[in-house]
Amino acid sequence: MKTYIKNIIIATALSGSFLSCKKDNPNITDEVYLTTTNVSTTWLTGMRRQMALTLNQVIVNTELVSDNYYNNRTLSNKVFDIPQIDNFDLDVNNIQSAIQRLRELSEYGLTTVVNADKTTTAVQKAEMYFINAFSHVLSGELFTGLPGSAKGAVLSPAEHYALAITALDQALALQTDANEKLAYTLLKARVYYDLGDAVQAKTFATAAMANPLLLKQQSFDGQNSAANDFQTYLFSSTTNEFAPLPRLDFLDPKYYNTGTIALDQKPVSYIKSEEAYLIIAEAQASGNELTAAQTTLKNLLADVIAKRPVVSLSDVKETRNGGNRTDYPLTAVKVRFDENDVERSGYVLNRKIANINISTVSGTMVTADDINSATTQDAVLYLVYRMRQEIFISEGRRMTDLGIRFPVSQTEQLNNKNVKPADLIAQIPSFIPKNREMDDFTNNITSGVVTMKHDMNKVLVANKKAKEIFPFIN
Repeated sequence: MKTYIKNIIIATALSGSFLSCKKDNPNITDEVYLTTTNVSTTWLTGMRRQMALTLNQVIVNTELVSDNYYNNRTLSNKVFDIPQIDNFDLDVNNIQSAIQRLRELSEYGLTTVVNADKTTTAVQKAEMYFINAFSHVLSGELFTGLPGSAKGAVLSPAEHYALAITALDQALALQTDANEKLAYTLLKARVYYDLGDAVQAKTFATAAMANPLLLKQQSFDGQNSAANDFQTYLFSSTTNEFAPLPRLDFLDPKYYNTGTIALDQKPVSYIKSEEAYLIIAEAQASGNELTAAQTTLKNLLADVIAKRPVVSLSDVKETRNGGNRTDYPLTAVKVRFDENDVERSGYVLNRKIANINISTVSGTMVTADDINSATTQDAVLYLVYRMRQEIFISEGRRMTDLGIRFPVSQTEQLNNKNVKPADLIAQIPSFIPKNREMDDFTNNITSGVVTMKHDMNKVLVANKKAKEIFPFIN
């Protein structure tokens, strides 16, 4: 009996780029495709392309939900900023579909493709297991639950994390490249962090610190329908689609182009050693080892962030002209994180008078003096979460730190009898401000001070015992 490959993205490498083609041709069967030369290599290229497309969905939408960015126009989701998250929202389904497609591609690769290709290497199988693990990590972090198979039972985040750990163990056993093994190890630390297992999280984070500048990035291809969408929203679009909260202005744009847009697509850093330090510091602070946590954070500044690249960029065209707000500060002004904060300088850049300096991997305004001054558990935890926000900006991580999760999509519900009514409700903690207040600010033109409506890191610490956040405390 012949079977046909339908709606599965198969990609081939062409001059180092992604070239996608859907195998909907009725003359191309599974049997024919699986006999092609180096089919594992071809399949892995397709999986990498799907990783890029999945990160696009995750980053664009979760950054909007969070307090990092707001939709300054109308092109993208119009309610995530509130935040309002409905199971019938098309973007909820798009995110879920992208993650599940990534999982299914990895599973097909491991169960079918590698068995058909005798030239498959251990390293290729390791990468497939790693991508499978990453799909389960995203499932657990971003959703209240997701099926673990087509039309299967809805698995809890903890169940997805368990599957991720199993896949990572298999990937680690097969991988021979030392840096790749460290990246897998750091992802394993992240999973244990998500599970609230401080002992295991610290163990694997410490192991990953063997390379203090560890970095794993996802590339994009603007010529073959796999561009970095967030770069488009932040920089490449002639209309400024997204705008950062003003206190994060100094970190924007993490992605940009200096040449032809399609040929200059910046990568996304989705595994980096900064996370190891942050996991350890949070575990130490949660256990009231405050001096140790301070040391870890200062080492993070000196040994990692200070050595990450900083570029000089002309951003004179940035006018925050999307239209939803017309009072965004366009010159250097002072900011206050909330109405009770002191005035701070250097957070909003003047892009009209000279080039700006942008951190392309990680940046923060937290200093060693700030860390030395943090002498209580709450003060240290505040800096940990502020640094997490600044370091991971534009990488799709902040929504999870806020304790927000998407529901199972309506499309899944209509096609999967295992979906229950409880699965259709988003997780939005009660302490999350509504009515777009997370992104709100006032700009006093007379005094030259911009004040944020809320300091969400302060809000997080004040609610540190809420079950949705601070995994080492709850």
